[in-house]
Amino acid sequence: MSTLTATAAAHRRAGRSSQLAGTGTLLRLALRRDRVLLPVWVLALVLTVVATANTFATLYDTAADRAGVARSTNASGSLRALYGPAFGDSPGGLVAWRMVAFGGVLAAIMSLVVVVRHTREEEETGRQELLSSCVVGRRAPLTSALLTAVCAHAVAALLITAGLAGAGLPTGGALALGLAVGGTGVCFAGVAAVVAQLTESARSARGITGAVVGFAFVLRAAGDAAAADASSPLVWISPIGWGEQVRAFAGDRWWVLLLPYAAAALTAAAAYGLAGRRDIGAGLLATRPGAAAAPRHLGGALGLAWRLQRGALLGWGLGFAVAGGVLGAVTDGASDLVGGNEGTREIIERMGGHQGITEAFLSSMTGMLGMVAALYAVSCVLRLRAEETAGRAEPVLAGAVGRLRWAAGHLAFAFLGTAVVLCVGGLAMGLGYGLASGDVGGRLPQVLGAALAQVPAAWVLASVAVLILGVRPQASVAAWAAAGLCLAIGWLGPALKLPRAAMDLSPFGHLPRLPGAELSAAPFLWLLAVTAVLTTVGLAALRRRDMG
Repeated sequence: MSTLTATAAAHRRAGRSSQLAGTGTLLRLALRRDRVLLPVWVLALVLTVVATANTFATLYDTAADRAGVARSTNASGSLRALYGPAFGDSPGGLVAWRMVAFGGVLAAIMSLVVVVRHTREEEETGRQELLSSCVVGRRAPLTSALLTAVCAHAVAALLITAGLAGAGLPTGGALALGLAVGGTGVCFAGVAAVVAQLTESARSARGITGAVVGFAFVLRAAGDAAAADASSPLVWISPIGWGEQVRAFAGDRWWVLLLPYAAAALTAAAAYGLAGRRDIGAGLLATRPGAAAAPRHLGGALGLAWRLQRGALLGWGLGFAVAGGVLGAVTDGASDLVGGNEGTREIIERMGGHQGITEAFLSSMTGMLGMVAALYAVSCVLRLRAEETAGRAEPVLAGAVGRLRWAAGHLAFAFLGTAVVLCVGGLAMGLGYGLASGDVGGRLPQVLGAALAQVPAAWVLASVAVLILGVRPQASVAAWAAAGLCLAIGWLGPALKLPRAAMDLSPFGHLPRLPGAELSAAPFLWLLAVTAVLTTVGLAALRRRDMG
């Protein structure tokens, strides 16, 4: 009997080990494929946190200034919804207040990109089936994807700790903040792993996980708006709220860190269980079968592009509506937050102009919406590349559809869709600002015009993506790098006091600072001309190069 028991145990151990066979090789492959993406993302996250610490040390160099910022924040429900409450007025406490929620969102986005890229996307493209023909265990791809995300967040947490400690902040608080941000990322890596087992499309997996991240942020925002001490149950339900509840530099509640890491373990275990119940390439949620005959609007390239792009347009539109409403509600209290601090006033004026603190704040926020909208534009353009590499473009082009017509359907969403999401964001921001100030009729057109003024600059980045797609499609990730560089310049440039030449690298640096600044047609015309030239060159190259 004991021999049979030992044999059965040995078989179970062998089965478990065979399920993970090849994990190390796949992990090295994933790290090699992400050798540019992960370092750039981690460094961007770390440098943002450290730059915030250095900026705050300069802006709020007295205890009275820091206490004023904390008091103004905790007295404003809109500011609490945006950043969370300030649990302390120490230099580290203000850094945690500003960065724990946004750092958690950035870490969560990195997780969903990495995990979906190395699980569902590998299956969708057929590469996973090829790898599985070798000595690769059934759960090895999922394990290597999760380990890749965990390694990235561990490095980010260590670098955040080292950077903040090097800036003179307490090491314990720096470690708590690093682990809080990293824990949020690891938690959403588990969520992404579960979603990747449910859907058959990598795009759907990214969209669903992104929606979960957005919902968690909204829950946290609603809870913080309702209670100044973060005691609302909504904050405790949200994984992003857990990072806030750690209270780095304000008591360092280490036990709260158990929540995100325990949630990560549970979701990873659920993902492993689900992975064993499906075939490679299939999802647990069955794809809804299409109609026997396609509707008439799918008979053309534009109709097909609408079918593929409508979900992204809806999601981005909803996100801009929420963000615009929150930012608009905060605007009326911008002058109270700045108070008499000349450093903060200078940064906001560098971002938004010298026409008054409220107008400068509006200009800087509409500029940020424009930079984020450029990411949507780039994603629409690069959908062409995704269709091409997945082999779905060739059957379309084999019929009576030319390359330019095929591309034009998607570019219509890249350009017109960008205007739509900025219009939605501008309307929501103007409505929020108008309701807060009691002047909807006067504020709404003003803010809407400032938001739509960002459209030509976002179009320039879309045209850069078109150029890269046509000339060197293998380097399409460079389009994301260009958009990310412009976002970093607009976000960190004013605080770091970058020279004018560096700020002008971004097309957004050439726009008038609306509302309040003098309106001139020249910069808009120049940006539109650059967009036309780059788009034309890119489409000409796309027409001549080989597909795939």
